[in-house]
Amino acid sequence: MTLVFCLFTGLEMIVSDFQCYQNNVQHHTEEISFQRLIVRRGQNFSIILYFKNRGFMLDMDKIIFITETADEVYLESEPQRQEYVMNDHGFIYQGNKNWIRPCPWNYGQFEENIINICLKLLDKSLNSQVDPAMDCALRGSSVYISRVVSAMINSNDDNGVLNGKWSEGFDDGTSPSEWNGSVAILKKWYATGGQPVKYGQCWVFAAVMCTVMRCLGIPTRVITNFDSGHDTDGNLIIDEYFDNTGRILENKKKDTVWNFHVWNECWMSRKDLPPGYGGWQLLDATPQETSNGVYCCGPASVRAIKEGEVELKYDTAFAFSMVNADCVSWLVYGGKEQKLHRYTNSVGNFISTKSIQSDDRDDITENYKYQEGSPMERERYMKALQKLQPRGYPEHPRASSQPAGPLSTRGGGPLGHNSPTPPQAVSLKLKLTQPAYLGLDINFVLQTFNLAPQFKALKVNLSAQSMLHDGSPLNVFWQDTAFITLMPSEAKTLPCIIPYSQYSEFLSPDKQIRISALGEEKNSSERFLIDKIITLELPSIVINVLGEAIVGQLLTMQVIFQNPLWEEVGDCVLTVEGSGLFKKQYKIIIGILKPQSKASVTIKTVPFKSGQRQIQANLKSDRFKDIKGYRNVNVSPGL
Repeated sequence: MTLVFCLFTGLEMIVSDFQCYQNNVQHHTEEISFQRLIVRRGQNFSIILYFKNRGFMLDMDKIIFITETADEVYLESEPQRQEYVMNDHGFIYQGNKNWIRPCPWNYGQFEENIINICLKLLDKSLNSQVDPAMDCALRGSSVYISRVVSAMINSNDDNGVLNGKWSEGFDDGTSPSEWNGSVAILKKWYATGGQPVKYGQCWVFAAVMCTVMRCLGIPTRVITNFDSGHDTDGNLIIDEYFDNTGRILENKKKDTVWNFHVWNECWMSRKDLPPGYGGWQLLDATPQETSNGVYCCGPASVRAIKEGEVELKYDTAFAFSMVNADCVSWLVYGGKEQKLHRYTNSVGNFISTKSIQSDDRDDITENYKYQEGSPMERERYMKALQKLQPRGYPEHPRASSQPAGPLSTRGGGPLGHNSPTPPQAVSLKLKLTQPAYLGLDINFVLQTFNLAPQFKALKVNLSAQSMLHDGSPLNVFWQDTAFITLMPSEAKTLPCIIPYSQYSEFLSPDKQIRISALGEEKNSSERFLIDKIITLELPSIVINVLGEAIVGQLLTMQVIFQNPLWEEVGDCVLTVEGSGLFKKQYKIIIGILKPQSKASVTIKTVPFKSGQRQIQANLKSDRFKDIKGYRNVNVSPGL
């Protein structure tokens, strides 16, 4: 915002009073500061001017007061403004589409010094370093600011906030799963003179971007897409390769399907696009691919993504592939590749965000695409594909307008090069028989059903391997082979067990396991591939608040946690934080926890802000990094 005073008739102004306290309260920025004027777009504010030589005379003096503000990000709904600008805590959804877990997060956009850190982040951007005058002139544009912030949250092109790391080993920093909030990350970046903080992954990038954008007054929310496509060559096809045991192989193209991926949506008008494409815009700070030579993504209109308008700015084609690419599976054997199946509905599921003023989850998949299998969805896919072909991407026509088949979490069945899916002869399905908890054996069954009128003899290769949440495969640690005979219309169930002792040493920090089954008929070339992603569950931390929470008065809480393993764990550290409740992260060294043991600690703090607050807690050890818990607390104003 720019303020200009034009004085006439010889008036001499000596001081201006910006009425910081009154204005900031009216503009809901009092939690940031009372020491300077911080106002929001599209709302009146008052100032007082004092003159040196004489008083102001209405009949002869004239003052012109000019303010220049942009109103590109105005939300009419007050509940939406409260959620997407004012709320300083929330949930980020993780896990997999069969087990969606809310992860509590402290955004803390109004915490001490965060506004200064956000402004410093803009000053350190590549744009500001190259042409500071132009950068300053463009800061009134929400499109421009969002692209700058998207680039600065990661450190790939500059000294941005976070170093990303998706492989194992975080000993020289903090494991992404350990973070509870953005405040500690931003303050660490600022305190070290802008050195990138180690480490982040997609949900951390998105959460920190949410903090910065809400602090700057731009309505922002965090979005999780389960089974998220990463299409590296822009043909709207994700190719996955398997060996004859069903093990997923390292992808030569680097295409992957992330078990979940997290990005942001920001609300803004888009005067640079045709009418109707304003509103929620996708922005992704995770450094996946470059945009105009820089690792950032968006803003891409969510409506443009749904409608297949992939030529519209910015990065809409890449965003479309994350939610609606096709997935083709290939069997690799003897130096050859055989196409197994083309899935038209496996990418982009249960797209989720926190509900407005509620702890519930909202499913917003319909904002991004029409219902899978519907003519409208197929039309938008073909429209997007045709728009991309002139760019030099290879033509890859849709295989079928029919669903891939009801075989399991992703189905399974044979498919020719461009032929429609034939009727399924055998149905295979993997199913857990009880919840999968870290530290316990994994019990599941392979269900088989002969849909054909002929006898079937099957050989089924089963395997299990650890996965990173970005879809990267790790070691296979369990294999088995089953020979199953099925009479016409006969069903059989094969019980399977993976002992904890067999998977414990192979787990990734994401605690995700992919179980697969590759079936083949005797005397036939037909093969059936199915898989199931399992995220091992952990017990939650329990937080009990003892007594009423009042600003300025001592508040006591009890934090209860458990070692879920049948073995001793060491290097245990409990981290607790919460905006308005703790001035900084509260860390307690626990040390050793005996097998299956419970423990508790008592923590005292003095709340310094009223209203709805949230306590976030995390327990890490040398065997796990992210046992989490939270507790909402309503803090009453002090006397």
